[in-house]
Amino acid sequence: MANDDSILKMSGIDIRFPGVHALDNVDFTLRRGEIHSLMGENGAGKSTLIKILTGVYRKDGGTMTLNGEEIHPASPLEARQLGINSVYQEVNLCDNLTVAENIYAGRQKTRAGKIDWKYIKTGAEEALRRLNINIDVTRLLGSYSVAVKQMIAIARAVNMNSIVLILDEPTSSLDRPEVEQLFTTVRKLRDEGLSVIFISHFLDQVYELCDRVTVLRNGKRIGEYVLKDLPKLDLISYMVGKDFSSLEKRDKSRRNKAENEVLLEAKNLGKRHLVAPFNLVIRKGETLGLAGLLGSGRTEAANLLFGIDEADSGELLIENRKHSFKRPGDAIKELIAFCPEDRKKYGIIPELSVRENIILVMQAKNGIARFISRQKQEEIAKRYIEMLNIVTPSAEIPVGNLSGGNQQKVILARWLVTKPELLILDEPTRGIDVHAKAEIMNLAMKLCDEGMSLVFISSELEEVIRCSDRIAVMRDRKKIAEVPGEDMSEEKILKTIASAEA
Repeated sequence: MANDDSILKMSGIDIRFPGVHALDNVDFTLRRGEIHSLMGENGAGKSTLIKILTGVYRKDGGTMTLNGEEIHPASPLEARQLGINSVYQEVNLCDNLTVAENIYAGRQKTRAGKIDWKYIKTGAEEALRRLNINIDVTRLLGSYSVAVKQMIAIARAVNMNSIVLILDEPTSSLDRPEVEQLFTTVRKLRDEGLSVIFISHFLDQVYELCDRVTVLRNGKRIGEYVLKDLPKLDLISYMVGKDFSSLEKRDKSRRNKAENEVLLEAKNLGKRHLVAPFNLVIRKGETLGLAGLLGSGRTEAANLLFGIDEADSGELLIENRKHSFKRPGDAIKELIAFCPEDRKKYGIIPELSVRENIILVMQAKNGIARFISRQKQEEIAKRYIEMLNIVTPSAEIPVGNLSGGNQQKVILARWLVTKPELLILDEPTRGIDVHAKAEIMNLAMKLCDEGMSLVFISSELEEVIRCSDRIAVMRDRKKIAEVPGEDMSEEKILKTIASAEA
């Protein structure tokens, strides 16, 4: 494809939010009849760029042209009118309407003041036939599978005379045969001249489907590459910002814990559409790291271990006894604790005090009949505020007023009060300052040395390596390898993620 064959150009795109330079002079070019991947880790700017293109956000600087004409979409409706349509991971159609009604929602043809149902039915069938889909368009959308809903959403977008189609994580809930059906459809649309932006965390799928990739990191464009000429290892390096030639050589000596007694074992544990069945052993007094790119399945695996999601395959053994966690309360009873990735959404209750947040799980375990006295609550809060060096004027201050690092320490304190045998830390250092990071990582290693077992998840490979005795590597929601302590290095892990054989 020639360089001047562009249909969409975004040049020098710049946008700031309070305290964040979300996009800094970003360029993006989409050519006619190509499938172009937009990739980057969490916070790279992918979603922000798409929201500017689709009129959700107004840019602070830069220009956008479509078919050579400058555009300024001020809303998603204006973007659709220009021919820019999106299909998201969660299909935003109406299950209580028929397939035909969904395809023509908001643009029904009328005759003599009445909706022309015959035209809508025929048009819907024709739109789906174009994608080689033959279904009853008079049935309710809710009666069809997620995969079929995805195809209907695409058919609706194409039927709206799309010039640019954005597919945002469209395969997250699909099985392999459904993915293949979707890819066949997308390739057909590309061959007919439609231009597609494909956003996914599945590396293999990006290489299978896409022609080019643009990589963003920390709000900046790293580069545009032809995928057939780009090794996976290089793509990962661009995304995470690590040049293998400059990787630090770390001390590989580790205390050997291979003989420690097994605390927890997962045997073919998995959940359809969430994470493929995996085997995992966690020993007493050991830190097991989970490494992988964003969307690799790290959090999904942790959610199964804690009962946030219920496994539909395999079994979980704790000290060789079978367990089935249907909810987090089941895991808490077995002395398993979990510090979630999103502390603001799933961790702290910002309006409650530091004291109330710290005793929350302990009180829940005790139940209403065994209320923890105010004096005991204050004693517990004081002890853990001092132990974790939580910087707060008082235990009665709303926890939402504290810094991110101190909020994270409050969540840690909440779980340490329960004296867990296994502590799962999902991105415990995200969004906090360097000093707080060091304190939390040192605390994690201290707890492990004192006999607690840990699962440590972080996007920062250096942190995973520093804290872990062993690392399980994940990619595309599958566990693909384990790296023992003596072999742990950023280069080894990234090569494992990129390996075609993995």
